[in-house]
Amino acid sequence: MSKPFHGVRILDFTQVFAGPFGSYQLALLGADVVKIERPGGDDMRYGPPNKEWSDRGMGTSWMAINSNKRNIALDLTQPEAVSIVKRLAETADVVMENYRPGVMEKLGIGWPQLREVNPKLIYAAVSGFGQNGPERRSAAYDGKIQAMSGLMSITGSPESGPTRAGFAVCDAIGGMTLAFAVSSALFQRTHTGKGQLVDVAMLDAAMTFMSSFFVDYTIGGHVQGPSGNRAQSRLPTADLFKVKGGHILLAVNNEKQFAALSKAIGKPDLGKDPRFVDWPTRIANDAALRAIIEDVFASNDAAHWDDYLTKADVPCARVWRIDEVVEHPQLKHRPVMQEIDSPYGRLKMIGSGFRFEHDGGSIEFPPRLPGADTDAVLGEVGYSPAEIAAFRKSGAVAEGIELDRRKK
Repeated sequence: MSKPFHGVRILDFTQVFAGPFGSYQLALLGADVVKIERPGGDDMRYGPPNKEWSDRGMGTSWMAINSNKRNIALDLTQPEAVSIVKRLAETADVVMENYRPGVMEKLGIGWPQLREVNPKLIYAAVSGFGQNGPERRSAAYDGKIQAMSGLMSITGSPESGPTRAGFAVCDAIGGMTLAFAVSSALFQRTHTGKGQLVDVAMLDAAMTFMSSFFVDYTIGGHVQGPSGNRAQSRLPTADLFKVKGGHILLAVNNEKQFAALSKAIGKPDLGKDPRFVDWPTRIANDAALRAIIEDVFASNDAAHWDDYLTKADVPCARVWRIDEVVEHPQLKHRPVMQEIDSPYGRLKMIGSGFRFEHDGGSIEFPPRLPGADTDAVLGEVGYSPAEIAAFRKSGAVAEGIELDRRKK
């Protein structure tokens, strides 16, 4: 038995979040991901919020998406480093990068150059806007894509105005789309024998995840705005409600669920009230229905209602904090959180978001420091110890984390 991508080698030039998140998904599933960092390493190694880990060059946000990746550090502005990349590309299956379009070509290691070295290579580039179009060279960050994609226009409430999602959702969507695209190209190659360019745009990816909102406009003519904590259905029973000392989220979207809610809150005939007989009347009488529900909810706290309503088959949840989710008993039965030994002790980290019956995603080793695997990786493609030493002397191969960088 072996993992799905066992034997697949990926040269990973990605940095920050979207690209590394994508390559991480494949590394969890057995791909030999060789991360190629510049001298000093990825900026996200040194970022907030935890200074202790950032001072090690192992910032927690970076750590979260870089396990299972071997690491070499190259100065890609030097011709010898470019030659090393081309040697590595000869036997690689995939190159992944998230520079602005044209940067890798200028360095001499873009798709036009590397396809000459290896015609079966899959070259995957993720950027904000893709490899063509008027925005192709524009800088893109998660917040910018959230704003441009329409996501912020439907997030928040009329009172708050547009609001960003609570995490870098467009980066994550871009990275997951990248992983899916590379997987598709690898499968296609099994019956065509051909490599190809994979062009992933974060803007495109975000729109595909929001397809129902776009089709609601292109076909239905309706432009949806912010709805606060309410579901896309816009039903008043699919929203956040006040309870004693807190809140609970209801996800009551159909008639069966509404009947279960009505019975659970001691109002079994609520659906017979002319104001609430179906979803159009409930939306029209939103405030009245909400007042009835919250009047009952005020009698107890979120934990009580979460337990009580769940047992009554009413979809709901109290709002869990991150530290609470980590200890949720459900996770004892799922492999999404894994523990692994590291030079810094035992670490608990997030792995794959799905499981296989056998040989699924798993964390095998923790994130590495820049250049930790240089000798092994270069030796595998035929470089001698003397040649590797000469590369270090010339600066083409970098020496780990620069101490002056760690102090910044």
